[in-house]
Amino acid sequence: MRKVIQFHQTSVENGVLVLHTEQDDLLVGVQAAGQIIADSDRFAFVYLAENAEEYVYLYLEEPIWQELKNVLDSGMPVMARGAERTLELHQFQDELQYLVENIQGNGNYGDEMVAKVEAVFFH
Repeated sequence: MRKVIQFHQTSVENGVLVLHTEQDDLLVGVQAAGQIIADSDRFAFVYLAENAEEYVYLYLEEPIWQELKNVLDSGMPVMARGAERTLELHQFQDELQYLVENIQGNGNYGDEMVAKVEAVFFH
């Protein structure tokens, strides 16, 4: 079973976008993999992290996309934070920029995913 961490709240602290999760236990021993993929079925970007055994999927769903757009506009770093652990998401801006540009106008991601990405990131 793959491990999924979800984020439903964000904050900006000292020029860093902080993604808050209550799934702190899933951050134990996790390192940033520096790659973002899309999950068109769930309308989400997925930052890949890994522990010694497997990938851990950090889901960035549509309700926080405006904050992600702000990251691209400002260049601020991004961190995932649980109650006791913090993980810096390396290469976040470059990966997200590349992915949203690839999704723009690309029906391979599904028309609804394309429309949602274009509405937030290109308007």
